[in-house]
Amino acid sequence: MNFASDNAYGALPDILARLVEANNGAAASYGLDDITTRLSRRFAEIFEHEVFVYPVVTGTAANALALATLVPPYGAVLCHGESHIACDECGAPEFFSHGARLVTLEGADAKLEPQSVERALSRFEKGSVHQQQPTAISITQATERGTIYSQNDIAALSAVAHRRGLKLHMDGARFANALVTLGVSPADASWRAGVDVLSFGATKNGALAAEAVLFFNRADVADIEFRRKRAGHLLSKMRFVSAQLDAYLEGDRWLTAARSANALAQKMATGLASVDGAILAHPVDANAVFLHLPDQTIARLRAAGAAFHDWAPSENGKTLIRLVLSFATPPEAVDRFLALARG
Repeated sequence: MNFASDNAYGALPDILARLVEANNGAAASYGLDDITTRLSRRFAEIFEHEVFVYPVVTGTAANALALATLVPPYGAVLCHGESHIACDECGAPEFFSHGARLVTLEGADAKLEPQSVERALSRFEKGSVHQQQPTAISITQATERGTIYSQNDIAALSAVAHRRGLKLHMDGARFANALVTLGVSPADASWRAGVDVLSFGATKNGALAAEAVLFFNRADVADIEFRRKRAGHLLSKMRFVSAQLDAYLEGDRWLTAARSANALAQKMATGLASVDGAILAHPVDANAVFLHLPDQTIARLRAAGAAFHDWAPSENGKTLIRLVLSFATPPEAVDRFLALARG
């Protein structure tokens, strides 16, 4: 019963098979191979737009390189206070950008709101040498609380960004999970809604270690190729990263996996509604469930071997916990967890 993270589970079998296939014969190095070339075409078809694709190995690298390419050392990035770039990347965006500042804001359900972004931007004087200059807004889709931005939400934030000359970056570590909930095309959920750069995630949804930075505008690409090389993410055997992404995207495999994880999250949330003392903390939009659960129930679950994260300290005999579902989570593990929770 492991609900600690979708990272806890392995890779999709088809991705493993594609890696074995990519291992046959010789290929050009540093992304000049046929698989990487094919991957760029596949992304362009899926997003219905010219896309500039830069595979990397980690989501932290994708976010940090994307933002460093957009934001100068004297710049600032507005993001939610619970975002991954603010809480879980050890200062990588600041490090890779050589000093750009993360300006963290609050917002319900871990989402940025246009009004709070406008207020924050009003505190900066454009062109003042005494202040860092806001250059980008970063949103997380799905958020760290398992909620999602609607197309209208994204469009409203992009309108604020573009009106003030900022770029909109999306951390899409769980982009697939958000997309199947939205029920729209990848284009509608990204560049058509105003996203300039997408950190496209695959590792949490079935890859071994494969992410990509996607630019939708040629002018924004700038010097990312040099930055990627300098950061150690231009792999000499890039075909093995690209092969994962290529297999992931083929035949909507990525959406099928995300749909399965989301369905299990809904099953978990529905089942927990009948557990005494359980209170859902946020809408279950993707593959994560946040709920307040009595400490006695939590102790019983952990004693039976359930793994999950406490998200906040215990208060009044209850603790806010996070349960994350994966495409590979055994449905019977959900059934057992629910049975134990009911006591």
